[in-house]
Amino acid sequence: MVYWEKWTGIEGEAVERVVDAFNARERERTRQEPSYRPIEVERVTVSRIDQKLLVAIAGGNPPDVAGFYSFLIATYADKGALLDLDAQVQRAGVKRSDYLARYFDLGVHRGKLWCLPTMPSSVALHYNRRAFNEAGLDPDRPPRTIEELDHAAERLTLWEVTLPNGKQRIQAGYASEVPHSRKRLLRAGFLPSDPVAWTYAWGYYFGGKLMDGPERVTSDSPENLRAYRWVQGYSKKLGVDAVRRFRSGFGTFASPENPFLSGKLAMQLQGSWMHNFIARYAPGLEWDVAPFPYPADRPDLANTSIAEADVLLVPRGSRRPEEAFEFIRFASARENLEAIALGQQKFTPLASVSPDFFERHEHPYIRTFRELGASPNAWSAPPLGVWNQYTREMRAAIDKIQNLAATPEAALASVRARLQAAVDRDLRIARRRAGT
Repeated sequence: MVYWEKWTGIEGEAVERVVDAFNARERERTRQEPSYRPIEVERVTVSRIDQKLLVAIAGGNPPDVAGFYSFLIATYADKGALLDLDAQVQRAGVKRSDYLARYFDLGVHRGKLWCLPTMPSSVALHYNRRAFNEAGLDPDRPPRTIEELDHAAERLTLWEVTLPNGKQRIQAGYASEVPHSRKRLLRAGFLPSDPVAWTYAWGYYFGGKLMDGPERVTSDSPENLRAYRWVQGYSKKLGVDAVRRFRSGFGTFASPENPFLSGKLAMQLQGSWMHNFIARYAPGLEWDVAPFPYPADRPDLANTSIAEADVLLVPRGSRRPEEAFEFIRFASARENLEAIALGQQKFTPLASVSPDFFERHEHPYIRTFRELGASPNAWSAPPLGVWNQYTREMRAAIDKIQNLAATPEAALASVRARLQAAVDRDLRIARRRAGT
């Protein structure tokens, strides 16, 4: 049985151990029951799985089981590319109550269950304690509001200034406070543009959302406009060209040149997996974690976080769907999910954990990430068949906003117009398929 998985490196090693355990179980069963035909899982690492899996399904040659992303389940289900798991889950006695409800529900679309979650994700503010100390900020009291974040970012931002006499000095503050023409950004306190993965989502931290129900696009709601005025404010305070030159020096995520690991960014929104990369590439880094701040006038938005998950699914055309679900069921057992979580520095999507799970966990803040994932203010991508298009349109609009090429009002209104047409078209197709 062929299992496609996108995880590589440390994360791939963690799931490979579960595959080995499954294969060992099957061999042991054969030893005890010679007539039993064992299932053998072959894990294949696949990059760009979001594209390659659909091509493989359309070509009639998909894997039997695949590791995928929760935010694309609606897109694939609407294209008829997945097998629903309702019957297998019912027979196996798997229940929604076994899971943190938010993560289980990520696999439900149009009344059917299409996948089970493996590794959930949430995000928090990571910050450099040494940089806080150097800037005269209390590292034991991270920013709690957006306004406090902005104040800390200003104190943490450093420039290398070349004076008329050729001498150099280091100066803190935003560009307007460093009036010299010859200056280079050395460290940014915070950049809303990094990481790129979640730039489309800043509105949620200001009380916005991207959809009002399944039919109405709300990219330019008042809350989203407020968020992207804030995003654009960083471009104005630091300078578009200065930020562009600064970001050109960033290395790849999984490397010592990662901007947070190298000290170029003092604060960054990231997930629990960051611990693995800190331990491997920047073991001397003094860092800490806190919930991402909320606007001072919206304390009800405390503990806002993304809540997505890696999932296991059975593609349409799988030659061994029953065996595929047997592997999903095995991988979803508590001991196996905990083994992956411990290897990947994540938490599990289950409602309960082993008594010693947190004691065995190397991540010092893993409880914080679990609490954020279960927070009432955690959010997930809306279940849209055109979700990929939505994120592309948002990122293109945000690029214009950050480069001061468009106002948030104009850029996000344009997204709404284009996406509303796409959503309406998608709904018409779904209704025709359903005979309504």
